[in-house]
Amino acid sequence: MTNFIPIFPLSLVVYPGESLHLHIFEPRYIQLIEYCLEQKKPFGIPTVMNKAIADFGTLVEVTEISKRYPDGKMDIKTKGIQVFKILELIKNIPEKLYGGAIVLYTNNYSNGSAAMMKHIVAEARRLHQLLSVQKNFGKPDDALQSYDVAHHVGMSLEQEYQLLEYENELHRQEFLKRHLQTMLPVVEEMENLKTKIHLNGHFKNLEGFNL
Repeated sequence: MTNFIPIFPLSLVVYPGESLHLHIFEPRYIQLIEYCLEQKKPFGIPTVMNKAIADFGTLVEVTEISKRYPDGKMDIKTKGIQVFKILELIKNIPEKLYGGAIVLYTNNYSNGSAAMMKHIVAEARRLHQLLSVQKNFGKPDDALQSYDVAHHVGMSLEQEYQLLEYENELHRQEFLKRHLQTMLPVVEEMENLKTKIHLNGHFKNLEGFNL
């Protein structure tokens, strides 16, 4: 099923279920948000990479207007709903400043592996411990899915977007698992290097080698 939606392209990836706070200041997007509020409709956030709008994005709904400014600007809270793929960009909409797109919604709610997700969460927490980062995922560990941890394992924008393209939860989990398998040894080596640098200049208690 295809749909037309107004779009707000941004250089970030939004996942279903994610809360995103935005400061709206451009006239075209002030108009877009006002339209969505009046019509009680969501809008799309496609990812911008390499100065171009990528094919995939996420439909979001406005959950709260946190602040309105005298000049029309506003702070809003939104929440991701569903992943879409752009079939056609509509750059000009009559009497509107913003653009839109004809999109196809993807089926991205398949079941994954509970055991693999448990492993991913454990490795993510190990990464945070190495980096001295405190992170609350906002859900019990057994309720977490790939989208809930994807922003918190040190991926690049391109990697986060690649995860968005996967329709199957098991594939997303495998992607996160591989990423953590690559990332953790690098971070661990950095920590070892920091320790070596810190110890440089200190008296060392080392045993000599027996000839």
